Amino acid sequence: MSRSLEDILFGDPRPQARVARRAASAVTAAVLLLLAAGVVLRFHAAGQLGARYWEFFALPTTWAFLAKGLLGTVASAAMAAAIALSFGLVLLLGRLARPRLLRWPSVAVIEFLRGTPTLLLIYVCFLVLPQAGIKLSTYWMLTLPVGLSTAAVVAEVYRAGVLAVPRGQTDAARSLGMTEMQVFFVIVFPQALRYIVPALVAQLVIVVKDTTFGYVVTYGELMQNARVLIANYHALVPVYLVVALLYCLVNYAISKASKRLGGPVH
Repeated sequence: MSRSLEDILFGDPRPQARVARRAASAVTAAVLLLLAAGVVLRFHAAGQLGARYWEFFALPTTWAFLAKGLLGTVASAAMAAAIALSFGLVLLLGRLARPRLLRWPSVAVIEFLRGTPTLLLIYVCFLVLPQAGIKLSTYWMLTLPVGLSTAAVVAEVYRAGVLAVPRGQTDAARSLGMTEMQVFFVIVFPQALRYIVPALVAQLVIVVKDTTFGYVVTYGELMQNARVLIANYHALVPVYLVVALLYCLVNYAISKASKRLGGPVH
């Protein structure tokens, strides 16, 4: 008997699939552990893991400095995500609008922002806008370009989710006398979000990573503060290992939070 697409994506895997998945996971974990062990041994042989490179982590000021950078990263990423999710919705509405006067400019903005590197947008805010008399703080020089660049991708992710909602849902809503806005925000969009949670989480993770461009405008985010520690203590590998762990924790928190919205669509 054939299985539906929803059952394939969200249903319980068959016994053979579970065994194969566990075996693949075990092999992957073993390979990653071997690679990690090889890297650690390499760093140890080069003297990069000596105790003198870790001593400054016992100082409270070190962790306070890293915490300040982490807060800067979270603040910038949170605002950039809010800009991306909200402006992405505006672009989606324009993209789906029937009047060409709304649809074409929205498509143009989406393609422009999606095709322009985030770093280039940051340089525009950092170097070009001040020439026009528009001066932004370092926070907005980083946050605004990251948010706008991500908004274009989020708009397309939204659109994919909207198109995945069965047409019968909208037809039934219209037959009940709902307006187009009610159909979209009450019926279509909530269901679309359930389809696109994994893609949205991936974009939010990218937002966190893009905040590392803060060095361009000397914004005090995590990587910028890490560079200061490296310059002061000459501990390249230890600092980057700790910072990588902090980024992993932030992204793990995003993934855990997203599970409240995920799950099968019925």
